[in-house]
Amino acid sequence: MTDTLSLDAALVERARKIRLFLMDVDGTLTDGGVCLISLPEGGIAEMKVFNSLDGAGLKLAHIMGIQTGFITGRKSPAVQHRAQELAVDFVYLGQSTKTAAFEECVRKAGVREDEVAYMGDDLPDMPLARRAGLAVAVANAASELKAICHYVTRARGNEGTAREVVELILKAQGRWEEAIPKAIA
Repeated sequence: MTDTLSLDAALVERARKIRLFLMDVDGTLTDGGVCLISLPEGGIAEMKVFNSLDGAGLKLAHIMGIQTGFITGRKSPAVQHRAQELAVDFVYLGQSTKTAAFEECVRKAGVREDEVAYMGDDLPDMPLARRAGLAVAVANAASELKAICHYVTRARGNEGTAREVVELILKAQGRWEEAIPKAIA
């Protein structure tokens, strides 16, 4: 996925420092669609589709000691459940602004902002991207976000973006070869 030899040296240096990987959910780990299902008893259920590559990448980040977190504007039991499956360290749902959650994650993780990677897809992600040591936009992100990010993924949202970023970080840290056997089930 990611070849560190073809990456800018400044990008590799940023990725080398990462100890916490935070991300938006809708549009990064999902395709951004919101699927609401009418239930027979009159309620509404929400359905989200997550890519298994991202799951594998986030599990690998956990195994390799990189903390992870979701900061999203929507409240979603599906996101909470997926976070539990993947041992995501920090989960902030229903965040109208994401800055306070970002600051709390940084504090709880015991890291500096330059040790944080943040991945997003749209305008509300810009304040966090400006603060993160490694700001990442997905390939189909808003152009304004892409313009301020250090890295734009090859993959579009819901096509393995988190997996791509985890690989970038581990390769920059010289730990990719160590991680491969740990990823093999």
